[in-house]
Amino acid sequence: MTPAPTPPSSPSPDRNRDGEENQDERGHGHEHKHEHEDEDEQSDSANATTTVTSNENTTTTDHAAATDEPTMETATNTHRDIERGDPLLTVENLRTVFDTDDGQVQAVDGVDFTVHRGETVCIVGESGSGKTVTSESITQLFKSPPGSIADGSVIFDGDDLAARSEDELADIRGARISHIFQNPQGALNPVYTVGWQLVEAIQLHRDIDKDGAREEAVDLLSRVGIPEASARLDDYPHELSGGMKQRVMIAMALACQPDLLIADEPTTALDVTIQAQILRLLRDLQEEFEMGIIFITHDLGVVAEIADRVVVMYAGKVMERGSVYDVFDSPSHPYTKALLECLPGHGSLGGIPGSLPDPIDPPEGCRFAERCPYAIEECRTGDQPAFESAAGDGHEVSCVHYQTADDPSVLESVTTDTADGHSERRTGRTDGGTVQTNGGDHHE
Repeated sequence: MTPAPTPPSSPSPDRNRDGEENQDERGHGHEHKHEHEDEDEQSDSANATTTVTSNENTTTTDHAAATDEPTMETATNTHRDIERGDPLLTVENLRTVFDTDDGQVQAVDGVDFTVHRGETVCIVGESGSGKTVTSESITQLFKSPPGSIADGSVIFDGDDLAARSEDELADIRGARISHIFQNPQGALNPVYTVGWQLVEAIQLHRDIDKDGAREEAVDLLSRVGIPEASARLDDYPHELSGGMKQRVMIAMALACQPDLLIADEPTTALDVTIQAQILRLLRDLQEEFEMGIIFITHDLGVVAEIADRVVVMYAGKVMERGSVYDVFDSPSHPYTKALLECLPGHGSLGGIPGSLPDPIDPPEGCRFAERCPYAIEECRTGDQPAFESAAGDGHEVSCVHYQTADDPSVLESVTTDTADGHSERRTGRTDGGTVQTNGGDHHE
């Protein structure tokens, strides 16, 4: 996880009762209220550590001392040893499409994964890979039309949500499955107070009067770490900091104690100190409510901190899936390796040449083939390769090189055009071995 800068040991003289910096915004002859900034848990964030593990050594980076992002060749989370419960959500062969004037967009194509009670599954990939549409497909939050589930099943606690009507799904949303969205400023209504919106969410799914719902709202705000919760009920969203607004969104999502929480990049717009607090809060609440979490992100540092299992997506397809330890320690798909090489490290920053394929007319074979330095002709024909077992329990990869690892022809040198020009590479299994480039042999 990205390290947090060292916060002050005590509030400075110009900080208000919530530990926030006073920002006097004056306009039209009067003084606006100061935004409420998050202070609680700052000292814990300063002492938090990130464990970084490679095949040869282990390094621990102290957040209080670090000023740059950690080197994260591979990483592990250390928050708990999760005991898997029963399967809570099983997504099988999910296909979600959107009809447009230019054609049908295949946003999600054949996605499979399972979430167990009490575990966190992170869905990762670059922008446009289908992460958000996958999460929205679970409760069909997308607008229909143009969006629709073309195939597959979404089995939630034994019930196929893909076959449910809008009215039936409305009873599930917020009550048993809750969402936290990326932008809390856009998710909260600016013309209503925080308390009004929380009370509405509570009363919508529970048989409780307004006074009881208001007491519950105060308890929820306190539980998510908002100081002086009763006073915050009368605040409007613009009077709260980004971290406070995200805490309000978490409180709303937990109002009915859901079985499954779907968090779509909830820390992207937050600074690293507040990000650490939000991640810690989600872990604590998960243990309290014993809920499953689907965490959508492109930040591999966050994945290393919070995930139990990882699903790597590219262009609507799953490329690799497994435990966070296996995926970070032994990345087996070229796309996963490329993502990890994009993390800041001791050497030059990596990148992935090219761009995502056209979702209306996707290529045959592996959708990453046009950007893959290991691709051969077989990668560009037929269907997406079937999943093969990789290192580790439940670790699977969809890659031609795992299907044909013992075929001598696959180990031949192939010529590939890359962003750097013409390179010759000896291909083979992508979890190790030798790669030959213009500069010579490089051991991965």
